[in-house]
Amino acid sequence: QIAFGSIFLGNVPVHEKVPRCVGQIHGYKGCIRDFQVNNKELFIIDEALGGRNVENCNVPVCEYHPCHNGGTCTSDAENWFCECPKPYSGKLCQFMTCDKNPCGNGATCFPKSGQDAVCLCPYGRSGILCSDVISISQPSFSGTDAFGYTSFLAYSTIPNITFYYEFRLKFQLVNHHSALQDNLIFFTGQKGQGLNGDDFLVLGLRDGRVVYSYNLGSGTATIISKPLDLTLKIHVIHLGRYHQKGWLKVDDQKNKTVTSPGRLVGLNVFSQFYLGGYHEYTPELLPKGSRFKNSFQGCIFDVQVRTNVNQEFKSPGSPEGHPNSGRSVGQCKDSPCSLIKCRNGGKCVESGSTVYCDCLTGWKGAFCTETVSVCDPEHNPPHLCKQGGTCVPLPDGYTCHCPLGTTGTYCEQG
Repeated sequence: QIAFGSIFLGNVPVHEKVPRCVGQIHGYKGCIRDFQVNNKELFIIDEALGGRNVENCNVPVCEYHPCHNGGTCTSDAENWFCECPKPYSGKLCQFMTCDKNPCGNGATCFPKSGQDAVCLCPYGRSGILCSDVISISQPSFSGTDAFGYTSFLAYSTIPNITFYYEFRLKFQLVNHHSALQDNLIFFTGQKGQGLNGDDFLVLGLRDGRVVYSYNLGSGTATIISKPLDLTLKIHVIHLGRYHQKGWLKVDDQKNKTVTSPGRLVGLNVFSQFYLGGYHEYTPELLPKGSRFKNSFQGCIFDVQVRTNVNQEFKSPGSPEGHPNSGRSVGQCKDSPCSLIKCRNGGKCVESGSTVYCDCLTGWKGAFCTETVSVCDPEHNPPHLCKQGGTCVPLPDGYTCHCPLGTTGTYCEQG
């Protein structure tokens, strides 16, 4: 049932009123299958409210090769179904990638192409569908992936940070020039709880130097270190602030200080403490002066903070050291590609804990084991069905199933 009445397949019951302009009505003779309205599949028999003189079609459905995306058709005398390879779903394996999310454990599903999905794994998970549990003691961040998402960890808001704080941390960079260009190390800000203020605290890398900035609401204070000594495998940062005055020490460089402008002395931040990247899709959502275009590339470890000079340093998070969430974060020096074998020339791509196969032309699927059908969007050359015609693969090519009002080999005629 839909808003403007009922849908009838095959014929109209005699008691239904038919507009005069329609003319004489003849019942349909043949087989009807795969009934879909917009993106919803309707099962012709199971969901019907009534019917008459309907019997099973005698033509074996599997002879029409109805299953898409490498699905295997199985039929008997009464029924048929498609066995779908992951991550496809639907009666015909026709649902595109993320329509019915195949990713597990809260992963972010992203359509890599018209037919393939990539699962961006949450904290503590890895694998093609994020089903593998991994233990992380030294988190590894992979920058911004090919789909525009950053790897990150998010910890609960650091309490009592208003007037005084000290941070200590260590990091190790990947051997690539992009790791030094414009990369976030950590961030927390005032945005949140319905507020849109200017206060923030941020640490990052820009042009091979460490950049430390904070805004107490009356202007941004920034300290920029000397260029990093890239012969060092591990870099050490120690920074802090008391009221308006901040300071930064990097490796064996001399301590640098700065005083923030204006009269305000308190840092009021409410967001979570982000390590390595942003939860947001784009950094433009963050306050001006705190924006780094890319997330961190490498390992960050031994992060500690205290908010009183008489306190001991502690790891962020509640409970201590435990993030609230994360995305595409792996364990330092571990490679998720070591557990994945891409077939048919495919290349394994890893982004933190996220991993997928980049397939050569003509192949698709999670492990590049499925051939691209002549009807798939990736096929080159593309099929020639016009005006909304449905491409149906055949053993020796394909045919076009034309929508109402069109005809011709490729549905090109009205």
